[in-house]
Amino acid sequence: MMQPRPHGGGRLASAGVFARATRVYWGSVFPQVGRELAVWRERAQEIPEPALRRQALEALEKRGNMEGAAAFATFAASEHRQAVVRATVAFQTAYNHLDTVSEQAEASAPEQARVQHAPLLEALAGRRPGERPGWRGPSAAGHDHERPIHPPKKHEDGYVQALVESCQEALFELPSYAVVAPAARRAAERVVSFQAYNRRERADIERWGREQTPPGSALRWWETAASGGSSLGVHATIAAAAEPAIGAERLDALERAYFPWIGALHSMLDQLVDVEEDALAGQPNLVELYGSTGEAAQRMALLAERALGCARGLEPRWRHELIVAAMASFYLSAPQARQDEAAVVTRAVLEVFGGLARPALAVFRARRAAERMAGMPVRTRARSARVSAQPPLRDERPAQGQSIRCASSAAPSSIRALRSIGS
Repeated sequence: MMQPRPHGGGRLASAGVFARATRVYWGSVFPQVGRELAVWRERAQEIPEPALRRQALEALEKRGNMEGAAAFATFAASEHRQAVVRATVAFQTAYNHLDTVSEQAEASAPEQARVQHAPLLEALAGRRPGERPGWRGPSAAGHDHERPIHPPKKHEDGYVQALVESCQEALFELPSYAVVAPAARRAAERVVSFQAYNRRERADIERWGREQTPPGSALRWWETAASGGSSLGVHATIAAAAEPAIGAERLDALERAYFPWIGALHSMLDQLVDVEEDALAGQPNLVELYGSTGEAAQRMALLAERALGCARGLEPRWRHELIVAAMASFYLSAPQARQDEAAVVTRAVLEVFGGLARPALAVFRARRAAERMAGMPVRTRARSARVSAQPPLRDERPAQGQSIRCASSAAPSSIRALRSIGS
C-alpha cells in the first residue's frame, strides 16, 4: 500500500520547508560547493602523473554527485553548515576519484580493492587540524578501527590524502560526530565492500548482496548491493553530526532508512539514466537484471514507496522527505529518464512522489536546459553500482501482499531495449 501523501496543512508545511531549503541551498550551500571544487580542481591539476591527473579531473566533472552530497548541509545550523559542506564534498570527491581510478584499472582481488578504497574509511576518522596522521578517531565496536591504513600513493602527490585530511578536519568541528562516527563508518564499509566485490565474478557480488539483504525485506540481491554502493548514508550521518545532540534511537532509524531503502532507490535511479552510457562503455547495468520493463517499473516504484515512507518516519519532520524527493527528481529530470522504456519506470516512480517532486523536478529541468544551452551538460554518474550482465540465477519475486519494513542494517531482451535510449 502506498504511503499517504501530505494533505491540507501538511502540503503547506512541506511547501514552506521546500521554499526555505531552496533559499539556503542556492544562497549558501551551492556557492560553497563551487569554491570547494575549484580548490580540488586546482589541486588535481598538480598531480604529476598524467593518467592520474586526467582521472582526477574526470571525476570532478561529475559535479552533480558533490552537489547532491552537500545538499544535506541545507538543514544544518548556520554555524556548522560550512563544515558539513567541506566534509561531504571532500568525501564524495574522494569516492568519485577512487572509483574512476579503479574502474579504469585492471580487475584486482577483493583485498587489493579494499586497500585502494581504504581512504574512504580513513576520511571518517575526524581529527584536529595538524594532528598526527594515524589517529583513528572514535572507536567503532565490531570494526578493526585501529588497523593501519596506508593506501599506495601511485604518484598522486598527496591529492587523495589532502581530501582525506580535509574531511577529517571538517568532521572534528561537528558537535556530535563522536556519536555518529560508528554509523558513518558502517555506511562507508558497505561502500568499500561493494567496490571490493563489484568488479569480480558476478557470484561474488551476488553472494555479498544476499548476505546483506535484511530478512523479510523481499529485496532483490542486486537492489541491496546497489544500496551498499550508495554514499547517501555517509552524508546523512555527517549532517546529523551537526546537531548538538542526537539520540541512539534517531540514529538507528536514520541508518535503517538509508540502508537499504533510500540507498537502493538512489543507486537504481542512477542506473536507470545511465543505460546508454553503460552500453557504449560495454558495462553491465543493474536495471537489466529485472525480467521486463514492467517489473523494473513495479520494483523501482516499490523502492520509492519504501524510501519515502522511511524518510517520513525520520525527525525532524519533512527534512529527509524533501531530500529523497530532490534526489529522485535530480535523476528523473535527465532527458534519458523520459525516453522509451525508461519513461515507463519514471512515470511509476513519480506517481509515488506525487506533488512532492514537482518543485524540484521543475528546478532541475530548468537547470539542465540552461546548461545544455551553455554547452555544459550535467554529469551525474559516480559509477558506483555495476555487476556482471549475466541474468539472475533464479526468480526471487516477493509473495503477493508481503509487507516490507524499514529493516535493520544487519538481462532479458525486453529490458535490454533500454540500451537504445539516447543521451
